[in-house]
Amino acid sequence: MKLTADYHTHTPYSHGKNTVLDNARAAKAAGLSAVAITDHGFNHLLFGLKRKKLASLRSEIEEAKRLIGIDVLMGMESNLISVDGETDMKKDDLQYFDIYLCGIHEVLKYKSVCDMHSIMLKNYMAYKFGKRPSQKVIETTTKAYINAIKNNPIDILTHINYKCYCNLEEVAKCCADYGTYIEINTKKRHISAEELNLMASTGARFVIDSDAHSKDRVGDTKIAEELLGHASVPLEQIDNIDGRLPKFRFAQYKAENL
Repeated sequence: MKLTADYHTHTPYSHGKNTVLDNARAAKAAGLSAVAITDHGFNHLLFGLKRKKLASLRSEIEEAKRLIGIDVLMGMESNLISVDGETDMKKDDLQYFDIYLCGIHEVLKYKSVCDMHSIMLKNYMAYKFGKRPSQKVIETTTKAYINAIKNNPIDILTHINYKCYCNLEEVAKCCADYGTYIEINTKKRHISAEELNLMASTGARFVIDSDAHSKDRVGDTKIAEELLGHASVPLEQIDNIDGRLPKFRFAQYKAENL
């Protein structure tokens, strides 16, 4: 198994250690044909990307493409901020990006206190005390994920089930229906082999991403290889390995709507 492209990396535009050019250079050295720069979304209270810096980020990405000679995509790891599935990637922001990731994070400006309580606090408290949240909490998180997939042209769900638990089968079914990829994250151990098998049984498709916060981890696949070694997921269901590239829904959305 060889990674073709890494679609989840960070830079100092959020809290990554290395520059866009560094990540692109590391991607090329790892034999990748593409890398995405996907810093944290605008509503992250500590590390969020700033809208006023979008032009600067685009400039660095275009320079990296020119100098390194691989595809460098401008993306964002947006934040799910409401049970209704809203994210901090607003309609007016879409024009600036090439790829659309979405995940659930802790230190966010949620749409409301109720959304923060329902999505994060109840999940996080269960995680903190080593317990599984109640079925009601799981159903709420599942609803939030499904609404986000239905209402936004999200390409990739990042590190699903990391500190925020959902019905993986139902979310995976929605991903399969709408063409959103599920990430196998190689920075966080966020799913088990059995959970991966369950999601794969729905027909959902996957990408392997490093979630690199430093250039030395761009293209890393170690955790994914360990996980897949215990799972029974056909490698043909992973679309960014062995020369394959995913067909992302956001690109099609932009072509038709922007």
